[in-house]
Amino acid sequence: MSHSVRHGFFRRTAPAAALGAFAAALTAVTPLAPPASAAGTLEQVTGFGSNPGNLTMYEYAPVGLPANAPLVVALHGCTQSASDYHAHSGWQKFADQWKFAVVYPQTGTANNSLSCFSWFDSAKDARGKGEAASVKQMVDSAVARYGSDRGRVYVTGLSAGGGMAADLLADYPDVFAGGSVDSGLPAQCATTQAAASGCQYSDQGLTPKQWGDKVRGSYPGYAGPWPRVAIWQGSADTTVAPVNGGELRDQWTDVWGIGQTPSGTRGLTGGTTESDYGDSGGRPAVALFSVSGMAHGLAVHPGSGADQCGGTGPYYLDYICSSYYTAKFWGLDTGGGQGGTGSLPAPSGLTVTGTTDTGVSLSWNPVSGAASYTVYRDGTKAGSATGTTYTDTGLTAATSYGYTVAAVDSSGAEGTPSAEVTATTTGAAPRCYTDNNYDQVRAGRAHQSAGYAYANGSDQNLGLYNVAVVHTLKETSPGYFVLADSGC
Repeated sequence: MSHSVRHGFFRRTAPAAALGAFAAALTAVTPLAPPASAAGTLEQVTGFGSNPGNLTMYEYAPVGLPANAPLVVALHGCTQSASDYHAHSGWQKFADQWKFAVVYPQTGTANNSLSCFSWFDSAKDARGKGEAASVKQMVDSAVARYGSDRGRVYVTGLSAGGGMAADLLADYPDVFAGGSVDSGLPAQCATTQAAASGCQYSDQGLTPKQWGDKVRGSYPGYAGPWPRVAIWQGSADTTVAPVNGGELRDQWTDVWGIGQTPSGTRGLTGGTTESDYGDSGGRPAVALFSVSGMAHGLAVHPGSGADQCGGTGPYYLDYICSSYYTAKFWGLDTGGGQGGTGSLPAPSGLTVTGTTDTGVSLSWNPVSGAASYTVYRDGTKAGSATGTTYTDTGLTAATSYGYTVAAVDSSGAEGTPSAEVTATTTGAAPRCYTDNNYDQVRAGRAHQSAGYAYANGSDQNLGLYNVAVVHTLKETSPGYFVLADSGC
């Protein structure tokens, strides 16, 4: 397989160019050592099945993993490995915190000279065939070993791993309850290596129904339920063009039959916009996370905050912890979804009665037999109320939040959650800019003196005035910028 990669650029002169692009973008990184306090160990598993795709299986299980816990399958990108992805992606943090196991399939040069998963090869990425079948065997092996909940198995992947994750969701909707495609491709976009580059770089000109048919054709006769799918796409990605995010959205909304108009949007940290597409009950079935200014890679956000994770490196990019928001989208933080353990019905009439820059007020109709109510914000418990009103405080201005309410009986069991409503706080959100010091100065957000860059307004020292030092600056008032590397 011939390709040309020089100084970070590549020529699209051969069928292998698509894979060369992935490799150029996903340069191998040195695995990070796990923290000394890690609760478990990444281990290789052998003998998991006949392994028709010639893959290697690694898995991570936290100490104290209970029976009936979820299972996540995480697929690396080209030239990467299971240990790279485990060390940088942030999935270990949430496996430890929320108690689920993670399986890391690994491909290698024996399968593909660039160690790419074969998302473009119909002999390897179809139900019951090749690499797809090997991943299914890994799932079966892990479920048997840990007693995992077969109703809460999920798959995620980066780049070529993202393309394979989309294929697996189409191949095995009876296995995967949800998925996440990070800087990846629509399911079954290409069926030959020669067609791969067209998928990466170009609009394929297909209708949502045509995209949906590719999923439906991957497992003919399957009648549902379909997986819930999160899509992550950087707006400055030149390896997997941003149009792929829209095509993935079209594909999975069509499969769900819910149309391509979002039911709600909200701004997140790192210049990220989340657009949700709700099912008939109002629960997001598809979510598109668009990261402004992000090139090709996985969005991470190192730090100790609840919504921070991962480690930076080549193409592990510091914008937002995608693993955190993906896990919440799947409901891993709530044991499979908020509410629903008791017999009380869902409260009706949930309404936003008022908003301020930092707060949201809600009301709902009473439920007979309810001793109290639990209010959830974006799938996480925000608070409780004994009556039918609640005010959530400490929020961010100009930001959208999703709320549900569940009635709680006298034994403490929560009933079915209500339909979700979206509330947007008032005011103006601060603008944030992540860039290297040289470009921060060129854009007028900083100035340089004696070889160092300083934030305009606050005069905070940003370090050397060059392209190798990257910071996030928050504009707290017109022309006044402060360092915001820990979050914006």
